[in-house]
Amino acid sequence: MTVEDYLDGQILLIDKPLEWSSFQAVNKLKYALINKKGLPKKFKIGHAGTLDPLATGLLLVCTGKFTKRISELQGQAKEYTGTFFIGATTPSYDLETEVDATFPTDHIDTALIHETVKQFLGEIDQKPPIFSAIKKDGVRLYEHARAGETVEIASRKTTIHEFEITRITLPEIDFRVVCSKGTYIRSLAFDFGRAMQSGSHLTALRRTKIGEYNVIDATDVVLFEESLDS
Repeated sequence: MTVEDYLDGQILLIDKPLEWSSFQAVNKLKYALINKKGLPKKFKIGHAGTLDPLATGLLLVCTGKFTKRISELQGQAKEYTGTFFIGATTPSYDLETEVDATFPTDHIDTALIHETVKQFLGEIDQKPPIFSAIKKDGVRLYEHARAGETVEIASRKTTIHEFEITRITLPEIDFRVVCSKGTYIRSLAFDFGRAMQSGSHLTALRRTKIGEYNVIDATDVVLFEESLDS
């Protein structure tokens, strides 16, 4: 593609690597396009939906005039796959922080797991994790959390369109979820464990779809950069 193609607008399907922030991925693409394709330093580029560093998968990156479509793309349903670890919680609801409590699991069986799934289908109330970028009184929640401060987090409505258990090998449960904008899968992990009178946290997460876009069509950041040389 030419400089004009990127400026007129492209949607790049990127498979974000583990431990990269979404900002890092976009920055890597931006400077690759500047240095290897000659795009102006101030050209517009942005992603349509953050992925946590501990998550992998589909990141939609918009360039040029297509940055105007970011809000539209963010509003589309998203599909995730991943793993819950049953019997323990962490403050961040994932592996960013250490286990802070353990819970019994002897009462949990396949029937209870599948019955609990039904509680989370449709519109639900969900509280974002304290380790998230949402702002409270002008300060991001994760900044409160890292300072050891306790803050009241308001719940909000979100929708789980599909929730499927794909593997049960306790203490691990694999899942597939299709959900609306603003859903925190980490919070779903925490709430799912609590609903079974136990605890749970997220140990793996991969975003596989955003609307009609699929991660199977996505490119690794480094491979994309290398393709600009050819």
